[in-house]
Amino acid sequence: MQLQQLAYFVAVADTRHFTRAAEQVHVSQPSLSQQIKALERELGAQLFSRARGHITLTDAGEALLPLARRILADADTARQEVQELAQLRRGRVRLGATPSLCTGLLPDVLRAFHDRHPGIALLIEEGGSHDLVRELARGALDLALVVLPLPSPSPALTTVELFQEDLVVVSSARAPAPRSPLRVADLEGLPMVMFRHGYDLRDLTLAACRAAGFEPYLTVEGGEMDAVLGFVRAGLGLGVVPATVAARTGPELRVTPLARPGLRRTVALAHRSDVAPPRAARVMQEVIQSAARRALTANGPRPPATADQADPADPAPAAD
Repeated sequence: MQLQQLAYFVAVADTRHFTRAAEQVHVSQPSLSQQIKALERELGAQLFSRARGHITLTDAGEALLPLARRILADADTARQEVQELAQLRRGRVRLGATPSLCTGLLPDVLRAFHDRHPGIALLIEEGGSHDLVRELARGALDLALVVLPLPSPSPALTTVELFQEDLVVVSSARAPAPRSPLRVADLEGLPMVMFRHGYDLRDLTLAACRAAGFEPYLTVEGGEMDAVLGFVRAGLGLGVVPATVAARTGPELRVTPLARPGLRRTVALAHRSDVAPPRAARVMQEVIQSAARRALTANGPRPPATADQADPADPAPAAD
């Protein structure tokens, strides 16, 4: 089984067309077809059903596809690792992060890394923890900043807790100031701006309000982090966001802490357990951990709690 054959197989699986797949991988269609047939002979199974020109994957093809993607991604990572020069003058890091971490922690991390290694290409994937875990598993990312607990824990991943972070309430500086600190119960009846469905911060905020015995009054819902901050800035309602995001919002937004026990999340760095991250990614890991240590201030993130330190009254649900 050759990497080239797997690349041809994935191209046909993606395009469901032999001619378009051949164009995609820059070979002739007969050569691609011959290599696919050779792969099928070696595996002893047909990978595609070719009924009346309609290309579909067989059961064997469906089983091979995720494995082929991972093998090709690992081979690409190995190629990148070997090609890096001794002083990290070139290479790449594929880093995933949740939207709120892209807004809060990541800009300073990327600035610090780029200043040290300007020749390293930075490829950033923004998504929820569930999507990032899937991308890590298939080899599309080197590292990912995720929120614990993971929606689908995987023994194939290694996670290192970086810090725990409080969530805070943001409001327009032009609106009347809410009481400080705010209890979750104080949000009842107040206009709120809410994230889109599938956003962990949305689920966490709604669950906290319902646990306090009320349904929140939502004036606007459906945005990503930047959109929600913009809606709050325009005076459309309050928002619940991580402290690191609130610290970067500027004078147009007022930040109000939540009274204890409040709401908190745990941020971690994840990578695959079965493959060591490339050298550039290992350096990025050090930069991220250093940035997390600097972020541990009295009003911001906290160190990960140990079993002895955890406050049983403090919930720690996950939030993007």
